[in-house]
Amino acid sequence: MRPEKSEPPARGGEVAVDRQIVEIENLHKAYPQPGAEPLQVLAGINCSLAVGDTLAVTGQSGSGKSTLIALLAGLDRPDRGRLVVNGADLVAMDEAQLTRFRAKNIGIVFQQFHLMPHLSAEENIRLPLELLGRPCRQETIDKMLAQVGLSARRTHLPGHLSGGECQRVAIARALVVEPVILLADEPTGNLDVATGREVSNLLFALVAKVKMTMIVVTHNQELAERCTHRLRLEQGVLR
Repeated sequence: MRPEKSEPPARGGEVAVDRQIVEIENLHKAYPQPGAEPLQVLAGINCSLAVGDTLAVTGQSGSGKSTLIALLAGLDRPDRGRLVVNGADLVAMDEAQLTRFRAKNIGIVFQQFHLMPHLSAEENIRLPLELLGRPCRQETIDKMLAQVGLSARRTHLPGHLSGGECQRVAIARALVVEPVILLADEPTGNLDVATGREVSNLLFALVAKVKMTMIVVTHNQELAERCTHRLRLEQGVLR
């Protein structure tokens, strides 16, 4: 895939307009099976994305979409291939390097939210900055809460929030570190149609505001059609 050039990001100018943010070449991943041949999930993935590109990856359940997201996030290792994010070779990094790189450069939004149940909405948003040891100014948190429409719910625990509200917290948490790429794994999968549309509107508005690169895996065709690029994962390759 050869996306057109985009404008530079609004958050610091550290990424050149003509630079590829994601470069995937011949990426393979298989999982061992007791008494059987390994299950080949990815069989030669190739893709590149530039600043501000948004890519929807669709495909049937079990096609490898979540595996691809896990590899891009550095949460799993490919068997072979090249995987470069923001100029850094993820395959060459050790676990400690991957953890540091992910925290600074990659935002992740999961279908299941994965919020800390004992932390309030505000505290969940603060967490990534605290783990990085970065300044956690109140004005920054206030801004994020306002952007996701949760200023009045800042002290509520996840158990006291709706599914849509939890996903808004998760989006704010992913974006508060100003990552260069956002990975979203079925971000509307646990939401009803109306709430899913609201969350989708919010997600694309925030991503467009800072010209962020985003990859979203989804079964939601309406969500996929909002992306600048759409590819389908079939038989281990993107088509």
